[in-house]
Amino acid sequence: MTTFNLPDLGEGLTEATLLSWLVDEGEMIEVDQPIAEVETAKSSIEVPSPYAGIVVRLHGAVGETLIVEEPLITVDTDGSGGWLDDADQHHADSAGALSYREEERAGTAAPSEVTAAGAASEETPADSSDEGSGHVLIGYGTQASSGSRRRRRRRTGGDTTVALAERTPQRAPRVSSPLVRRLAREHEIPLSGVTGTGPDGLILRADVLAALRTSAPQATENRPQDRDAPSASAAVPAPSAAQATEQAAPASSSRPAPGGLEISERVHVTGLRKAVSTTLSRSRREIPEATVWQDADFTELLALRARLKRQAQTSGAAAPSLLALIGRFVLAGLARHPELATRVDTREDGEQEIVHFDGVNLGFAAQTDAGLVVPVIRHAERLSARALHEEIGRLVGAAREGTISGRELTGGTFTVNNYGVFGSDGATPIINHPEVAILGLGRILERPWVVDGELTVRSISTLTLAFDHRVCDGGAAGGFLDFVARCVEDPSTALADL
Repeated sequence: MTTFNLPDLGEGLTEATLLSWLVDEGEMIEVDQPIAEVETAKSSIEVPSPYAGIVVRLHGAVGETLIVEEPLITVDTDGSGGWLDDADQHHADSAGALSYREEERAGTAAPSEVTAAGAASEETPADSSDEGSGHVLIGYGTQASSGSRRRRRRRTGGDTTVALAERTPQRAPRVSSPLVRRLAREHEIPLSGVTGTGPDGLILRADVLAALRTSAPQATENRPQDRDAPSASAAVPAPSAAQATEQAAPASSSRPAPGGLEISERVHVTGLRKAVSTTLSRSRREIPEATVWQDADFTELLALRARLKRQAQTSGAAAPSLLALIGRFVLAGLARHPELATRVDTREDGEQEIVHFDGVNLGFAAQTDAGLVVPVIRHAERLSARALHEEIGRLVGAAREGTISGRELTGGTFTVNNYGVFGSDGATPIINHPEVAILGLGRILERPWVVDGELTVRSISTLTLAFDHRVCDGGAAGGFLDFVARCVEDPSTALADL
């Protein structure tokens, strides 16, 4: 048997939320077959198995947070499926108990490959001609075997069983849930004394609660008593199952609700929500942010967009969206004010540097069912408005389908956030750390506006720029914002100069 650990998912990710199991215990699987769907801070992905065989154990429950390099699935690669005779089954169980702690480390051998210390067994080299599939996620892959593997030959006979039983150390308790371990630890219940009722003796939460109910009266009876005090059994009755469950609940659930309101639900912060929380909290904590805004007349840009749509109906070419056109103006503005597409890097000696890049990776905020994501167009300065439109459409579609890759959600150097689509006139956007600036677009409204000394009705929107004051002052930030506003108000002239 072999235990496969959750592999490195890239981009510095250390955990993932288990969305669903794609296989069941006892099922035969093949190399590269998807076994689980997990959600990282970047996206949802399917994890393939680098092994073929029978699924013996699934490490984790749906909704649980899994840690990289901790056990994900145990596979019987020998094809025995765990269906051994009594002597072999006892040997496998003992070996599994001995290797249980090792099984929680990355790259360990599974129970059937570990022989109990001192036990006499015959070993024969296994065939080492297996070839890998080459399927690699990050940090693991199915590769050709580099040497022979030791395989235990099956034994029969009662004498072997007795000898193994006498020479095998006490087996470690089988516990897969961190919550069960914490529950036992909080109530000082040794897991070695708990009988598991789950599969293969797995200790469940109910088993710990049962042990808690059993141990409570004994602890009370062994407590020193005052001669005049009533008996312990009368003073402290054994807690009921409901009371035990209430005692075992985390301390946070027993906190009083504010204002006398009852708590209806607690939602654990995981996956994408956790990533957004971490990034924006760090942004507020580290960046000395300043904000400038400017109203802009979108009337001419809307008219240009309407003409492009009419031309697209005859030419068959897609008309650039407003976001793509504004993105083109933003990229032109960043060419004039490149400090707004930099990063602040802290060296090992504690000194800081402003890092400039050869190009712009343009991010744009997109709302999906899973939450807010920021797809990134790499080297966006090389693209036309029409090419930007196509790339935005592709990335937004992938993000909403949950198929966007982690690489397409990282590496941005400037972000555009069109919160006007939600009906917001304006906002103070939070910089997407480690970037140093973000441009926000409010909704376009018809407002009274003065043009050539006369009052008229125009389509107006508010542009807002939040920037890191460490990389530039208000002059550069205001100059960039004014340039984008002038491009919006006179797009034909602006596009001719781009």
